[in-house]
Amino acid sequence: MGLNLIDSIYYTIITMATVGFGDIVPTTALQKIFSMTVALSGVGTIAYVFSGVIQNFTEKLTEYSKGAKMYKKIGKMNNYYILCGFGRVGNVVYDELKKRNQNVVIIEKDPQIAESIERDEKTVVINEDATESETLIELTNEKCSSIIITTTSDVTNLFVVLTVREHNPDTWIVSRCSKTENIPRLYNAGASKVISPETIGGGNIYFEAVKPHILRVTVQHEMEDIKNEMYTIIEHNCIIENIDYHFPGIKSPLTRKIGVISKEEVDLFLEQLENDPQSKVYLENLYKTAHYIHSHWISGSDAECLNRLLKDIEKESKVLGINLSNEEIAEITKKYVE
Repeated sequence: MGLNLIDSIYYTIITMATVGFGDIVPTTALQKIFSMTVALSGVGTIAYVFSGVIQNFTEKLTEYSKGAKMYKKIGKMNNYYILCGFGRVGNVVYDELKKRNQNVVIIEKDPQIAESIERDEKTVVINEDATESETLIELTNEKCSSIIITTTSDVTNLFVVLTVREHNPDTWIVSRCSKTENIPRLYNAGASKVISPETIGGGNIYFEAVKPHILRVTVQHEMEDIKNEMYTIIEHNCIIENIDYHFPGIKSPLTRKIGVISKEEVDLFLEQLENDPQSKVYLENLYKTAHYIHSHWISGSDAECLNRLLKDIEKESKVLGINLSNEEIAEITKKYVE
């Protein structure tokens, strides 16, 4: 067309930008450059705005679609557990729930953590703050088996407990507690059960530490022998950690945590038992059902101390075995089933 470089670029951009030619036509190079700049920036701005509108609409549509699918999935669940917070403790709780094939609704405010959680047909993940979530209140209904609160903040846990309890007084709420002084506060707020992982962890560490100096003594005696037996254990500076009651035909025993360390505690227990006839009947029935067979988990300062204690126990009670497994004890109790 016999145009110079500026004119060629100008007419090309005007054509591509669909601006067209008006009554006023730029004639100088500066005017043409200005016109090109206005045309490109105008089209770019419109494209940017239009793109933003489309993107926002698409995101909202996707979010709505995900939310609809999520609620539809929850609606198909017969019962579910709500897990608030997916940190270290929440992860462990989730694993335990999955092992038992339970439906789980997880509420986690951190988007990266929420995105990293594996989903399946029994798991729904909601990326929201449990303290501000209307969803939590909506899901706390008759289909909710329990709410488990495992965030690292006692304040957050307290707030969630208060919120849930305010809207549903019958929901079973289990809350984590990091500091022991906050346990009463969580109970007062309405928690059904408060668990301190640190306390439990300390107990587990203790039991692992005393394993080299712990005995499982399986005996058979009646309730009248309880006092003498406990006195004997305490006199050897040993501690009754737990008692297992073995029922014929059932491998897993019923375990009671004891932790008795003094004769005063024994006397107090027996006194309370005498003052509460119903509890005494329950304990007697427990002994009879187990055919008086039970195991004491006894810890001592060293192996020599435990050996001396064992000799005295053998004088007072019928010892069925030392450090027997549940399977071995089941073989002993088998005759009572027959």
